[in-house]
Amino acid sequence: MKFFIGDKEEQLTKRLQGGDKTALKDFYSLYGGYLTGVCSRYISDDEDVKDVFQDALINIFSHIKDFKYRGAGSLQAWSTRITVNQSLNFLRGKNKLETTALVRDVADETEGMDPETEDISPEVLHRLVRELPTGYRTIFNLYVFENKSHKEIAEILGIKIDSSCSQFSRAKNLLAKMITDYRKNKNNPR
Repeated sequence: MKFFIGDKEEQLTKRLQGGDKTALKDFYSLYGGYLTGVCSRYISDDEDVKDVFQDALINIFSHIKDFKYRGAGSLQAWSTRITVNQSLNFLRGKNKLETTALVRDVADETEGMDPETEDISPEVLHRLVRELPTGYRTIFNLYVFENKSHKEIAEILGIKIDSSCSQFSRAKNLLAKMITDYRKNKNNPR
């Protein structure tokens, strides 16, 4: 999702770096919802999401002078990276990144086809991802949304590559089960 392209994003960057207070408001109104969504992919408690998002904004604004504009979308990508790191730091601080004590009730069997999601709204999919156990959710998000390899995930989280692979597999299987259950409940309300 790109909010600015070309010169407009570059102008916003220059305004932010120049200390223009209205640029902070413009940044917030353009990227605030998106970056809050990034936080909420990793953190399930809404109050914690607000706190982490606020900390991410402080981090973004206090380091904006270090940012180097590299073309359309680079400000959003840089801000997203800071927000993801802020979310991961929060989870580390809460000791919520423990991957060994995760849900074990999902089979490690080889996955079949990924479930169809065309009939499920993005909001529902987002909610289902947020319901994954923290370790599963974190690895799932890093792999799917941040395009990190299992090697990179292992380095970021301080785990083995095999653990990242197996946790991702379990996250996908659990999410597929949650999608199936959602469809059943949607089609057969009590």
